[in-house]
Amino acid sequence: MKKGATGAFFIVTLKPPPMEVVIVLVGLCPEDAHAKYSLGLLPANQGVSSMSRYESASHVFYRCQYHLVWTPKYRYKILKGNLGRELYRSIYVYCNMKKGRVVELNVQEDHVHLVVRTPPSLSVSDLMGFVKGRTAIRMFAKFPYLRKHKLWGNHFWQRGYFVDSVGANEDIIRRYVRHQEKTAKEEEKRQIALGLEG
Repeated sequence: MKKGATGAFFIVTLKPPPMEVVIVLVGLCPEDAHAKYSLGLLPANQGVSSMSRYESASHVFYRCQYHLVWTPKYRYKILKGNLGRELYRSIYVYCNMKKGRVVELNVQEDHVHLVVRTPPSLSVSDLMGFVKGRTAIRMFAKFPYLRKHKLWGNHFWQRGYFVDSVGANEDIIRRYVRHQEKTAKEEEKRQIALGLEG
């Protein structure tokens, strides 16, 4: 205890509890190096708490995660090769621009599956309008032959989309999105074997 002119006071030095660094995987992307890691400090011997599933911003903890599916105009099977790869990269970039985090992404020949985490300030319709609009502009600019199709009418994507909020069934939905390509190829082989594919 030290005494001063104004009275008595105590000097207390608090030591923080032992901490350990925990690496939490927050983004997965099959067949690509888009995995992102965040470092978090947790009290030693406590492990990862249930709050590690949530993200935080000023005055809010949140976990807004959605499964989105949308298709090109007339469901043409064009999302393959260079166009498919460019679309894949573009979706990552445009989601990131809106502060969204891609959890799973699968670009099929005729549709796109996306599982994304967004901040609560971003509506699903705003995200989809931005991603579909920007990717359409990019695809038309990068692949000018697409504009030659008279049926496009300057629209790359079909109007509308499917959305489902991802909650307790997250693992099931992520597995479903990840394995869409495998099941699509198996179905195509069955169609060919039956002579139904033209």
